[in-house]
Amino acid sequence: MDSDQGESDDLRTRLHAMESKLSRVRGQRDSHNDSAKRAADQRNSAQTKRNEVQENITSRMDEQKKVRAQAKIHQTSRDEIQQSIREIFSRKKGTRDQGPGKSVVIQLSETVGEIERIEGRIMTDGALTLEKENSLIKKLRSLISRRDELIPHVEQQRIVSIDLSDMDESIQTLRAEADNEHKLMLEQNVLADEIWSEIKPLFEERDFLRGEGDRLHALFLDERKKADEAHQGVVELLSKVNEIRSEIRSQHEESERLVKDHNNSVRQALRGPDENEELAESLSDKLLGGESITFGGIVSTDSKVPNPEKTKSKRKPRKLGTTRGRKN
Repeated sequence: MDSDQGESDDLRTRLHAMESKLSRVRGQRDSHNDSAKRAADQRNSAQTKRNEVQENITSRMDEQKKVRAQAKIHQTSRDEIQQSIREIFSRKKGTRDQGPGKSVVIQLSETVGEIERIEGRIMTDGALTLEKENSLIKKLRSLISRRDELIPHVEQQRIVSIDLSDMDESIQTLRAEADNEHKLMLEQNVLADEIWSEIKPLFEERDFLRGEGDRLHALFLDERKKADEAHQGVVELLSKVNEIRSEIRSQHEESERLVKDHNNSVRQALRGPDENEELAESLSDKLLGGESITFGGIVSTDSKVPNPEKTKSKRKPRKLGTTRGRKN
């Protein structure tokens, strides 16, 4: 019995140690889960902020692209005007540039001049034959179509039209226009550079937030891993705790059973015949079967039962003493 008690005490000691360790590991698991949640919240906040910065960068980049595109338009206009000036100088020197490399301003001016010349000839030259007039009209239609194609290009590039009949005046006009386009181009480039100087820190902030998000995500994964490992430890400890509890419960139930059996044995030993149901049933069966039943203890054959009659006859008569008196 002392051995069983010692084993039970040992199990309870182990159970207490296991429960203490289980509580500690649960606390570690909960702590890692809380750290993982904080890291996840901070990561999400950093990612949200990074997305906002990226949207701002995209918006400013689009704005800068538009400014750069405008600067390019001014640059193209300037280059086109300068090309026209060079061609006019070539005309003044008696040489004329031919081919598609000619500026649209020169091409438009030449086309308009040719149209005016043909229209004037058709209206004033009475010696034209019908065949020649039809040929001039066909050419005129082609020139008018070409003029209509060139006008949008000139208007798009904001290049002023010139009169090739006055080359010096045309050169001065074109130079002023080229200087203006160059100035506008520089202004747009300066504005684009200013926008870029505002965008550049945003790139640094975005990269920092991206790195911070990656760091917090890695921390989240690490804390989650530790929490999972701690949870696995909780599961294992809980299994051992349940085993010990089950063993203690079994020992307790076994102890209760032994005590109960002992008490029942004692009660059985102390019961009288009239309380013994099994004996009563056995006697009933014997009586019903016609058997005789003897109650009481064992009677010795040497013992004699006194006969009441003999005892009575052997009683001596009462002796009376003599009295003084008369005699018969």
